[in-house]
Amino acid sequence: QLHPVESGGRLVRSGGSLTLSCAASGITLNLYTTGWFRQVPGKEREGVSCISSRADSTYYADSVKGRFTISRDDAKNTVYLQMTSLKPDDTAVYYCAVQPITTAQGLCTTAVARYWGQGTQVTVSS
Repeated sequence: QLHPVESGGRLVRSGGSLTLSCAASGITLNLYTTGWFRQVPGKEREGVSCISSRADSTYYADSVKGRFTISRDDAKNTVYLQMTSLKPDDTAVYYCAVQPITTAQGLCTTAVARYWGQGTQVTVSS
C-alpha cells in the first residue's frame, strides 16, 4: 500500500525551529499536490501548508504565515516543512497528505487526499 512517510517530529522549546520531511516511496510527488496537516485531540485536522504539483503555488494557514515554509526536493521525492518561531499552540501530530488534480489551497482547505501518512508528533514546550 502506498503512503507517504513523515519524519522529524520531536520535542522542541518555544521559539525553536524544526524541519519535517515527507518521503513518498512509490508516489512521484511532483505529479501531485502535497500538504501538511496537523491535529490535536478533540479538534479537527487543520491544513497547515500545501504545495502544488508544479511547485508554483503554495498555501499557508494564517496561523503559520511568516513562520513556516513548505518546499519540495524532486531529486529526493521529499516535501519539507520548515518551522520557525515555534509556539506551544503548534503542538500536534503533523500529517503529510498527497492528492492529484487539485490546487494547494484546495488540498489544504478540503483535507481531501488520496494518500495520508501516519503522522509525526511535534511538541513545543513553553
